[in-house]
Amino acid sequence: MGQDVAVFKPYAFEIGQKIRIENSRRAGDWEIAAVGEHTVTLRCPISHKEFEWNKFCYLVAEEKDVPWPRT
Repeated sequence: MGQDVAVFKPYAFEIGQKIRIENSRRAGDWEIAAVGEHTVTLRCPISHKEFEWNKFCYLVAEEKDVPWPRT
């Protein structure tokens, strides 16, 4: 008998992409500044500070024509 299974895949980030992370210590609006084999560099659209982290996100939804960054 089959089971219900949640499947997660790493998201294929693209440089220049605008993203919003929710419910995380990295929550907020970010721009993708660089993508490495195992890391992604995020840029804050307000302060322009950049942070490099191991790839970690999974796509939940795509929203069209929404305000970014949120203020």
